[in-house]
Amino acid sequence: GLLSVIQRLKDSPEQELRIVLLGLDNAGKTTLLKRLASEEVSTITPTQGFNIKSVHSHGFKLNVWDIGGQRSVRPYWRKYLSSADLLIYVIDSADQKRFEETGQELAELTEDESLTGVPLLVFANKQDLGTAAPAAEIAEGLSLHTYRDREWQIQACSALSGEGVQDGMNWISSQIMNRKK
Repeated sequence: GLLSVIQRLKDSPEQELRIVLLGLDNAGKTTLLKRLASEEVSTITPTQGFNIKSVHSHGFKLNVWDIGGQRSVRPYWRKYLSSADLLIYVIDSADQKRFEETGQELAELTEDESLTGVPLLVFANKQDLGTAAPAAEIAEGLSLHTYRDREWQIQACSALSGEGVQDGMNWISSQIMNRKK
């Protein structure tokens, strides 16, 4: 019965990881999460609070916490950071007026001691829009090259079309494998 199910789960070779998915409101976090979970992405509503989804990728169970990015919710982000194995930060590449704001939020997050050494994947989302800044330009603007206490990667993507999303997941997989060694 239930005991045998629990025992099988314990014996499962699949490793679980906790991933925190953050970014400003309207960056595309929930669309990205739905894309990762192979769900329909045509109708997305702003996240009030948070969503949690378990996504299976490369033999791992990724428990992804998608937390709303509205200014009123951001002070609560820190409550979700402890025991995070990876931080995914999503940026709306076409909303250049908010680059400074998103950069400040990311800088504050990476200074949080509970994220020390935690790998960072930045998805430069909405690359399908004509006004999107290239990922390399965003990385420069965020000063990602100054991050010495963690592995990081910036990945151009479109959560809507799925382009670039798998490349980001492949990077996550390589980080997991490197940590296991």
